[in-house]
Amino acid sequence: MTLIYFLKKGMLKKHSFTFIDLFAGIGGFHLALHSVGAKCVFSSEWDKYARLTYEENFKSISPGIFNEKLFAGDITKVSTNDIPEFDILTGGFPCQPFSQAGYKKGFADPRGTLFNDIVRILREKRPSAFFIENVRHLLKHDEGRTFAAIRNIILNELGYTFDYKVVKASEFGLPQHRPRLFMVGFDKKRFGKVHFKFPEPQEELKYTMSDVLGGKCDKQIGYTLRVGGRHSSIADRRNWDSYLVDGKVVTLTIDQAKKMMGLPDSFSFPVSETQTFKQLGNSVAVTAIAATAKEIVDKLQELSAKSE
Repeated sequence: MTLIYFLKKGMLKKHSFTFIDLFAGIGGFHLALHSVGAKCVFSSEWDKYARLTYEENFKSISPGIFNEKLFAGDITKVSTNDIPEFDILTGGFPCQPFSQAGYKKGFADPRGTLFNDIVRILREKRPSAFFIENVRHLLKHDEGRTFAAIRNIILNELGYTFDYKVVKASEFGLPQHRPRLFMVGFDKKRFGKVHFKFPEPQEELKYTMSDVLGGKCDKQIGYTLRVGGRHSSIADRRNWDSYLVDGKVVTLTIDQAKKMMGLPDSFSFPVSETQTFKQLGNSVAVTAIAATAKEIVDKLQELSAKSE
């Protein structure tokens, strides 16, 4: 099944808005924004293996960012003058500093400071909107002070609106919970007060783990895909890739994991199996991102029409 299977009929539009894809990973945001008619004009990803997968899958979709050398590595070394003008900033900035699985160092961890590059680009480029994502634990990190600081910077220092919601992949057709914090904002200096509404969850799954695994599975919704801990015993609390299917223990294949993330069947990984599963565990639930992206694009069309 392709990504389009999950999206409502009529939601695809012509390329009327542009976006940049920061901390791009393998391109989950790129797929989602492209599916709702936005055009990528710049991308950044520092991991060499993720870069291979990204280029493999997007060189034909967005040739300009590769031909014009707009697929950058370390965003901290990129001048905002080298980033083209764009409408929407997107990115899942590194979640390890805020994750329950990590050390929860937040802004004390150098990776946490990559949020400062989002701030830098929003301040200097003034796009119409942003859509960023992180683990839900960011809400509670350091007793809520980290999230409060992020919200204050965006609202009061940068002059953007700030709406947020914890969204699950299972709310948009995919058979894993994968709760993530979505944060969306619009330029108040340009649009004033903006009423943004996140999309309503779908009523049911498009397919279950039995559909994914090709047999009767003991779970309708699967485990959230993770980066480490593969091949743990099915009885191990850390297990996330083993299931009981038709009475037998089976382990997720790459194609099955792709379905759980909402990636199209054609999506390919020119890297090792170990790297592939790491990349899948670090990726975003594409259908959930796409549903929210559609609301952002629709809102921008509405706001732009009013300002003309």
